Amino acid sequence: MSNFLNLGNGKFQIALNSKIYVDKTGLIEYTNELISTEQRFLCVSRPRRFGKSMAANMLGAYYCRGCDSHAQFDGLEISKSPDYEKHINKYNVIYVDVSGYLKSCAFDATVSSVLSDLRDTIISNIQEEYPGMIPTGTVKFPDYLDMVYRKTGIPFVFIIDEWDAIFRNRKDDFAGQREYLNWLESLLKGREYVALAYMTGILPIKKYCTNSSLNMFMEFSVLKPGNVKTYFGFTEDEVRKLCEKFGRSFDDIKTWYDGYVFKGEPEDLHIYNSNSVVRSLEDNELGSYWSDTESYEDLEQYIKTDMDGLHGVIQSLMEGGTYYFINNAPSNDIVSISNRDDVLTILIHLGYLAYNTRTGLVTIPNREILAEFVDTVRKMGDSPLSLLMRDSKELFDSTKEKNEEKVSELIKKIHREHSSVRKYKDEGTLSTIVRFAYVYALSLYKMRPEAESGDGYADLVLSPLSRGKDLPMIIELKAGKTADEAIAQIKRMNYVDRFREEGYKGDVLLVGINYKTSKMLPRSRGVFTCKIVSETL
Repeated sequence: MSNFLNLGNGKFQIALNSKIYVDKTGLIEYTNELISTEQRFLCVSRPRRFGKSMAANMLGAYYCRGCDSHAQFDGLEISKSPDYEKHINKYNVIYVDVSGYLKSCAFDATVSSVLSDLRDTIISNIQEEYPGMIPTGTVKFPDYLDMVYRKTGIPFVFIIDEWDAIFRNRKDDFAGQREYLNWLESLLKGREYVALAYMTGILPIKKYCTNSSLNMFMEFSVLKPGNVKTYFGFTEDEVRKLCEKFGRSFDDIKTWYDGYVFKGEPEDLHIYNSNSVVRSLEDNELGSYWSDTESYEDLEQYIKTDMDGLHGVIQSLMEGGTYYFINNAPSNDIVSISNRDDVLTILIHLGYLAYNTRTGLVTIPNREILAEFVDTVRKMGDSPLSLLMRDSKELFDSTKEKNEEKVSELIKKIHREHSSVRKYKDEGTLSTIVRFAYVYALSLYKMRPEAESGDGYADLVLSPLSRGKDLPMIIELKAGKTADEAIAQIKRMNYVDRFREEGYKGDVLLVGINYKTSKMLPRSRGVFTCKIVSETL
């Protein structure tokens, strides 16, 4: 039989035993302030792999009776709090991992049966804890808990991890979702036996129309992080200290795993994906760990339909652009999507997009997530965006293979098919279409247009994010001249010195691209030529 009552501190001890542990016990000081107050209901939603379950396990270890957690918390931040001893191991803790429990139920189990089984199991757990104290019978679940509280004098702390799993796993069962919300309301709202209720998940609380049956909860999310923003993931200071400890480049880790930007004083707060940072530091390697984690939601299902010009926004974001997002309090599920901003809201909550609470701007936060977009879009049917990504990958591969004819052909194709949004007349605007054409490389390279290099400024410098895997590239553009002249300029101006100064060893690809047209031909019929050579450092 499952157990949901006073699970002890074993799961939190596993976190403490780990090679990398970052002290987030300051969250407990905040929740202690809310114990047995009107503000004792918290719902904290954040993306997967940002430390949701670790925080829930930490709270369970601190509050639950039947164990002594002093050895775990002494010396951590919470031990400095004047209320440290007042609350440690003083409560009956009911801890429910909704996602885990759903997996243990029959695949076709209704929400009603899941909630009924959960109730019966918790009652059995309490009867085992307090044998003979509370008679069995047909008393309602909340009344039963109230009887336990009256007889023991010990209030309950509720920790509900992955609270929104029913909305994600039973996404079309709207009646079941309503029943679940009503069940939580009857269990928690206005109940004296509740000392604290802490729910965590990916989605904020579901709202029907403008109301929610769980309106007693204070909600904290990546759109409104409030007082718990430093506990959403790793802060920049925490990541910097970890990089110093492990001898890693902080700039590299920031490029790959920086996530959200929360408004703060005196400066804004950057929050990193804690799971990816830990994996990268342990593996001593930069790369995407996003797809290695269990995913309930697939990026493709949200961006495959070009709702309200969504693909144009996604394309701009992939190129490093921003989008001004209006937080219009959507319904907070993964089905009721009626416009572009609903899609973007879901992607923000899932962690695929970052939201800056100061500026209101949405971006793709880092190279790890950009790689997910690139891979997803490339495999996503026959939409114009996915076709562009496939062409861009072929262009990138052809460049590495020094297939000059194919590179010229593909750039011309991309220009022709997208010239309505990418017009140009000279080298300056030619740079725009070339950056656009190499969009696939954004997940592998840091792309610097007009980058200072050697004795001048190269049109486009591509520095690989993972040294040793990809060759650095310098792309020089000409209009109305020749590709050979572009290569000659790269050499004459010593553009490769940039990579030499950065410590690169091995080959650098020099790419010259020229575009020529005439008064007799429209721009879309112009001629592209390409020259690709290697230079060894």
